[in-house]
Amino acid sequence: MLCHQPVFYTQTRSPALSIAVARFSSKMSDSSAHTKGAIQWLLDADPAIRWQALRDLVEAPERTVARERRKVAHEGWGNRLLARQDAEGTWAGGQSSDGGLYSPKWTSTTYTMLLLRDFGLPTTNRQARMACALLLDGGLQRDGGINYGWRGRSETCITGMVLSILFYFEYGDDRLDTLADYLLREQMSEGGWNCQRLYGATHSSLHTTLSVLEGLRLYEQHRGRNAPAAQAAQRRGREFLLVHRLFRSDRTGEIIKPISLRFSFPPQWHYDILRALDYFQAVNAPCDPRLAEAIDVVSRSQSEDGFWLLQNRYKGKSYFQLERLGAPSRWNTLRALRVLKWWDCGTA
Repeated sequence: MLCHQPVFYTQTRSPALSIAVARFSSKMSDSSAHTKGAIQWLLDADPAIRWQALRDLVEAPERTVARERRKVAHEGWGNRLLARQDAEGTWAGGQSSDGGLYSPKWTSTTYTMLLLRDFGLPTTNRQARMACALLLDGGLQRDGGINYGWRGRSETCITGMVLSILFYFEYGDDRLDTLADYLLREQMSEGGWNCQRLYGATHSSLHTTLSVLEGLRLYEQHRGRNAPAAQAAQRRGREFLLVHRLFRSDRTGEIIKPISLRFSFPPQWHYDILRALDYFQAVNAPCDPRLAEAIDVVSRSQSEDGFWLLQNRYKGKSYFQLERLGAPSRWNTLRALRVLKWWDCGTA
């Protein structure tokens, strides 16, 4: 499909982008018209989509990618979210008992920062760094993890999400290692994690496991103190997902939750197989045969026009609608194409 085949397009909104993709025209002989059209559609999108399509699908020069990525803070969705931050550095401040740090969903500081992370907001952004300080100072618990709104035990899902935010934005604080230490201690015997372990859960959760894996990936990438242990924990966590083929019971083979086969963006804290596969491609994991069924679900979800739809949206507040439910989704198309590219490269 796209394995090491950068994509050429004759039209983009920016002449600089046209020059970048035109360099690779000679390598496009085996790409389908639908794939070409889908990537052109991504290149004509918000900067949050465009820079990732240039990096992951077009394989444009680093300077071109960086130039487009910088626009996330100043144009489109990223700029609109940054404009909603209050003077104290939070989003939805004063709208919940925790001062808007985690609640309400999905307009709080945590979920807004997750979205800015996914947009690819430049990591040195001053507004994001301000929010990082608040998330850490306001959530760090005595046991080393994160929770909001009360003092006591940490919450594993929230700790994983906040760890990913803090390391994505390269927030320098020695306390970040304690978050990773907490997550490493919370790993269960089968390799996954479950935020309900405190309340008697004995089996790992797909939701919690993926949030923790995403956090540990960025912790390892930025060489936290326990990076080797984080790498080993991720291998065990991926094995837990693989045993379940990403969506099936390891005991009965039945689908665990059908909603995990429907693709959402933003996923918030929820698990689905496209989000899981995007993690596997981000770490360039081996293309294990146990992923093949999930890959097939993604492949078969492509429309005749080459796009993937927004199949699900989680109820809650939002500052604005990114995409329309049931309509072609640039976020799902971007992630599906780069997952299939990774898979094709790894199984070629």
